[in-house]
Amino acid sequence: MKKAPQNTYPWYYCPLEWLLTGLAHLPLSVLYVVADGFYLVMAYGLRYRQRVVLENLRNSFPEKTEAQIQQLAKKFYRHFAELLIEILKLGGISAAELKQRVFMPNPEVLEKLLAKGGPVLALGSHAGNWEWIITAGAVWLGPRADGVYKPLTNPFFEDFVYRLRTQTGARLVPMRDTLRHLVRHRNQGRVLSMLSDQSPSRADQQYWTTFLHQDTAFYTGADKLAAQFKCPVVYVSIRRQRRGYYEMHLTELYDGETPLPKDGHQITEAFARQLELDIQAAPADYLWSHRRWKHKREKL
Repeated sequence: MKKAPQNTYPWYYCPLEWLLTGLAHLPLSVLYVVADGFYLVMAYGLRYRQRVVLENLRNSFPEKTEAQIQQLAKKFYRHFAELLIEILKLGGISAAELKQRVFMPNPEVLEKLLAKGGPVLALGSHAGNWEWIITAGAVWLGPRADGVYKPLTNPFFEDFVYRLRTQTGARLVPMRDTLRHLVRHRNQGRVLSMLSDQSPSRADQQYWTTFLHQDTAFYTGADKLAAQFKCPVVYVSIRRQRRGYYEMHLTELYDGETPLPKDGHQITEAFARQLELDIQAAPADYLWSHRRWKHKREKL
């Protein structure tokens, strides 16, 4: 596990830190007014990644009219603006309030798997509020919650975001250290969460499947880690119930005991199907500004 950053960023970032910290301690009701301003700027001023957003929506929902796509894009920008505010609020929210705002209706799914005495993989995505998954998970699970993350290159934002993600007790594991972390904790009942819907590079091993009407590549790490460590896998859905309130629902994808086929991808395929259902149920709450489909399958 990586040690927490030690404020190694240049001094001129200090005013920004003071500003963000001050905003984080404002009530969410006030911060949502700020989010409304962010929404107007992104949707109508900067038109933030508008081409990418519209292209992703058109390809993912070919049955929708252009008017419906445009309306969906506006809903996404509003969700994204509120998401940024909710992430910032992690710097000033208590564990008690976070537990009220992120309800886990079926924690017994994890408790049953953790009782086996080994690690459990929790696969999340960029749907709903993914930054609240690990922080709220630490509130619900105590010191048994770990999260895989990719360190940021900017020293200030690496330090600031690290503190946001760990302020409820979660431990962060750099992506490159995932295997080492599982080896170290292979006999401990801990949950290791990872966002599994990112687009793998051409150099990474990929699993291709049809996802949202498109040929889509997924990382294969979950299948390999589950097979190597015989660890159960759950899908984590964090669904918005209303503004500032979410439900974190757990679905078992693999029990850690059933033999897995060699070089199989049944876990990744099951993850893709669960995520597809979540996106179709709340299409505006997915990260459409990401170039998810930038790579194409090479023709044989």
